[in-house]
Amino acid sequence: MATSNSSNTLSSTFYLTGIPGYEEFHHWISIPFCLLYLVGIMGNCTILHIVRTEPRLHEPMYYFLAMLSLADMGMSLPTMVSLFRVLWSISREIQFNICVVQMFFIHTFSFTESSVLLAMALDRYVAICHPLQYATILTPKFIAKIGIAALLKSSIPVIPLLARLAFFPFCHSHVLSHSYCLHQDMIHLACADIKFNVVYGLVLITVLWGMDSLGIFVSYVFILHSVLRIASHEGRLKALNTCASHICAVLILYVPMIGLSIIHRFARHSSPLIHILMAHIYLLVPPVLNPIIYSVRTKQIREGILLRLLPHKN
Repeated sequence: MATSNSSNTLSSTFYLTGIPGYEEFHHWISIPFCLLYLVGIMGNCTILHIVRTEPRLHEPMYYFLAMLSLADMGMSLPTMVSLFRVLWSISREIQFNICVVQMFFIHTFSFTESSVLLAMALDRYVAICHPLQYATILTPKFIAKIGIAALLKSSIPVIPLLARLAFFPFCHSHVLSHSYCLHQDMIHLACADIKFNVVYGLVLITVLWGMDSLGIFVSYVFILHSVLRIASHEGRLKALNTCASHICAVLILYVPMIGLSIIHRFARHSSPLIHILMAHIYLLVPPVLNPIIYSVRTKQIREGILLRLLPHKN
């Protein structure tokens, strides 16, 4: 029976949802989404290109920034095709196996981005609190290990959560509440006991995001303690200014992430527009804003971009 259920589920078709009540405007609504995806892709690709080609940016801080750009794109790009298929009235259908792959990328890179932000907090801690040991602690080899560890830590725990979906019967509605697949959305369509997935999902979020956010908080406690010991007011401001972009990136990721989780767990019967708005903010705002923030606030990135746009001017 379990094998039969698994086989039926794997061949199941689900139906994505656009923006309820505004179906006749979907083509117009797709225009700002196109612009947001375009800005996000171009911004993150620019950051990656500048970090790769500019020798003076081959430093730990910029390697972590490149990882952040990769995580941003890994989290948002898997949703692009299904979103525009819905908005352009091509098809609302999505196969179960494609849905699971999409969920895997969204959730994995969401956790990865959180881990990268923790690594960037560590980078700021070492740079401010132990500047003389910065180059010896954050070596390229150590940075590569951090990146691999962040990806493995984020991907492996997600697998059991998604694998169980194959054994759930979906005997009622197959209509998802978003234009892409999320685990917390799909499990509420299952005609089975979903307690394990609900509890495991909450534990996963609490442990992974909790560990990362605690690590970021502790890093900034030490950073603040070190900054307050700097004698000059100008020196304190300069040290804190190097953390401003990272703090913005943390807020941009965590605020929508927490908001979406709260809505899915405790406000499932609220307006569908609220769910859809929060879900799109969660996936699109970080990839769009992070490159802009780091380009505006980081002199080396800004100069690298200007050098390529205006190659004959210094």
